[in-house]
Amino acid sequence: MIRRLFRTKPIEQILADADHPTHRLKKTLTAWDLTCLGIGAIIGTGIFVLIGTAIVGDAHRPGAGPGIILSFVLSGLTCALAALCYAEMSAMIPVAGSAYTFSYATLGELLAWLTGWNLILEYGVACVAVAIGWSGYFNNLLRLAGIELPHWATHPPGGTEGGVANIPAAIIVLLVTVILVIGIKESARMTGIVVVIKLAVILFFIGIGSTSLDSSNWSPFMPQGFAGVGAAAAIVFFAYIGFDAVSTAAEEATNPKRDVPIGIIGSLTVCTILYIAVATVLTGLVPAGQIDIHAPVAEALQVVGFKWGAAVVAIGAVAGITSVLVVMMLGQIRVFFAMSRDRLLGPWLSVVHPRFGTPHRATILTGVAVAVLSAFIPIGEAADMTNIGTFFAFVLVCIGVIILRHTNPDHPRPFRLPFMPLVPILATIACLWLMWQLPALTWIRFGVWTVIGILIYLGYGLKQSKLAALEPTPSLVCPEKQP
Repeated sequence: MIRRLFRTKPIEQILADADHPTHRLKKTLTAWDLTCLGIGAIIGTGIFVLIGTAIVGDAHRPGAGPGIILSFVLSGLTCALAALCYAEMSAMIPVAGSAYTFSYATLGELLAWLTGWNLILEYGVACVAVAIGWSGYFNNLLRLAGIELPHWATHPPGGTEGGVANIPAAIIVLLVTVILVIGIKESARMTGIVVVIKLAVILFFIGIGSTSLDSSNWSPFMPQGFAGVGAAAAIVFFAYIGFDAVSTAAEEATNPKRDVPIGIIGSLTVCTILYIAVATVLTGLVPAGQIDIHAPVAEALQVVGFKWGAAVVAIGAVAGITSVLVVMMLGQIRVFFAMSRDRLLGPWLSVVHPRFGTPHRATILTGVAVAVLSAFIPIGEAADMTNIGTFFAFVLVCIGVIILRHTNPDHPRPFRLPFMPLVPILATIACLWLMWQLPALTWIRFGVWTVIGILIYLGYGLKQSKLAALEPTPSLVCPEKQP
């Protein structure tokens, strides 16, 4: 039984399954496309929305205040270490599924299933948080234009601001679903255009905002001490997780062994520099306690008198967060697709559309589920659940890259991780430390989700997986007794 739980899938078989005509995805993405997908996923809700909650704090955690700058540095360093591990694995195993596929090749089927199960949590709930963030900036933009949507139609039920449903969040998810069904190249092209727009908007905010900085706003720098910085680092980690979505699109890259590492490391580097600059300007513009948690970047410009600048940022945020939603949903769908192709989920999910070459069934299922959840879940809870699922996946990838160096040392590695095994060990420790900063309620939900996943695997995946089908069936006839 133990052997069955930890059976691994050979890299050669993973690559062969990816090339099967029934499940083969179109290879159309270049290094530029992948870098744009990475930037498109990273710069969005984290910097435009969650930075406000991280600075101010909430009932579950202390705020970082101006120390948010250090929070971005801590999260960025953690992601940089994990990104190097992802780059080596993605170049070796350039197929859909990201950490799920890597775990299947190194840690065995049960841990691969749990990784995939938590990636579903990561990407699915991230999509919900992103859609809610998009709705907040969209409503802010409408208000600047003199249009006010009904309160009941823009807030989920419950809490002090309870409404009926967040309808704009659900609508944008359904529109993105249509785009993803049509094709990955079309999605990447749209993302590339939007990336240029939102980078211009962020540079605009940094340039305009830096003319009105007040150094007194940076004192005290850490009002809640390092506890506030650490807690904020755990939540703004959400702002970085998009880089691993690049690895989920590796199977659709024209030259994945070269282009995927470029896309992962390049996008993360650009975004880390911009995040630190935005955090510095935002906390210098407005006292930490007065920062709006719903649309902090746009509102900061409005507070200091740049109303027209706030409108520009709101437009860029709406466009930018849309591209994040595209890439996050892409990641969710590719994980569904990879798990279905391995028969750990229903095989109907891995059917590819005959015209568009996309996993349309997995796309539609994801779109409908995310749209419903976006309408009824608050953003803070969604972000925390996303982060804990991501930390779990990162830890397993970092452990997996060490294991694979020992179990398969001669396999070609187009990108080799430097300072082995120091980098993955440090990445694992950093992820576990940030994971520990999350609220206790998030850990409880994560535990419940994991238990549900184990039960589903034992009831379905253990017997139905492709690897199970390849195992010899024990004979039911007893051998004759020897005289």
